[in-house]
Amino acid sequence: MPEGIIGWLLIGLVAGALGKLIMPGRDPGGIIVTILFGIMGALLAFYLTPLLGIDVRHSSWQSYAAATAGAVILLIFYRIVMVRRI
Repeated sequence: MPEGIIGWLLIGLVAGALGKLIMPGRDPGGIIVTILFGIMGALLAFYLTPLLGIDVRHSSWQSYAAATAGAVILLIFYRIVMVRRI
């Protein structure tokens, strides 16, 4: 179970790797950007899930699922923005 921000940062590292497995391909920035998106996705899940009425803070698998979903959403958004930019 994640305890505070540090726990969610560690989950974010794993979520970034899982996000890359779910969405393979070449991303500008490589694995470092993917891991950072995992961390941002985890923090997004940490703050947004209670607002949605979903309690993922006390369950490990739900925490990883929410963080991975956040990472995948951010990766999709990043790819859309970078394709339009190029």
